[in-house]
Amino acid sequence: MEFLFTILAALILIVVLGLVSVIVFEAYRRSFNNAHVDAPAIFEDPKSLKQVPCPDIFDPAKKYLSLIIPAFNEEHRLPGALSETMNYLKKREAKDKSFSYEVLIVDDGSRDGTKRVAFDFVKKYGIDKVRAILLGKNHGKGEAIRKGMLHSRGELLLMLDADGATKVTDLEKLENQIHAVARKEHRGDSAACDTTFKISDIPIVAFGSRAHLEEKAIATRKWYRNFLMKGFHLVVLLTAGPGIRDTQCGFKMFTRSAARKLFTNIRLKRWCFDVELVFLCKWFHIPVLEVSVNWFEIPGSKVNLLSIPNMLWELALMSVGYRTQMWKINS
Repeated sequence: MEFLFTILAALILIVVLGLVSVIVFEAYRRSFNNAHVDAPAIFEDPKSLKQVPCPDIFDPAKKYLSLIIPAFNEEHRLPGALSETMNYLKKREAKDKSFSYEVLIVDDGSRDGTKRVAFDFVKKYGIDKVRAILLGKNHGKGEAIRKGMLHSRGELLLMLDADGATKVTDLEKLENQIHAVARKEHRGDSAACDTTFKISDIPIVAFGSRAHLEEKAIATRKWYRNFLMKGFHLVVLLTAGPGIRDTQCGFKMFTRSAARKLFTNIRLKRWCFDVELVFLCKWFHIPVLEVSVNWFEIPGSKVNLLSIPNMLWELALMSVGYRTQMWKINS
């Protein structure tokens, strides 16, 4: 019996050491991967099908607001969300002539008609208002958002999900909070009259939050999603530390300078890139505002039980990468 226990312990030790070795090796491999050179952005003009040079996050802002929408197999949910978004933006532009915007749809290697839907909106509104970036193959939501952020033109950059779960009008809540903090960060309330004041130059992030809806959500969600949520909150606390109650809401706004620092460093490509954003915000001492938003669960979510291993894998890579300083942060 003692011999069997010894064999079992040895096997467990081998498995654990093997898993740790794989995590360390992958973390080391990704230490050179924050450039994400394997997925160049392709921006096409749907009328001529010619490639158009993408702007760069290091260029001066040309728009006030950029909206980045990652899309993977969103042929059915994307049209409604885009129509609602464009209607809001057009009305706001009509009221305020100084307001300018762009919408970037990042097709993350969809296998359905997502590209066609995106191009229909580009044709309707023109490439100055709506752009489609094609990644060619599926890389993950984090990579799709990163691509959109790094090739946007806005002073403020908003990421929002393709399902329209959060109403686009709620962006004003995040926007107002960012402006209020930016004025204090600059020169107090007098900054509003200062012609040198640019919101794009002050690094601030605003996270849309569903924390105030958590009790109701627990009562209505499927059990495995509640289990996933609770377990994920615990792991996030251990990985990135306290401070943000809802890291996973797909509705976040960044000033241009904040996006420049964060998305040139981010390495995680899939579900847990939000947690890495929290970690990097703390590293750079970027203020993170958590702002309550309205949120509705839309059928068709891609989060399921199979997402758990992938999330844990990414969090393990992040923890090892940063704690061992294999993942260098560029300032």
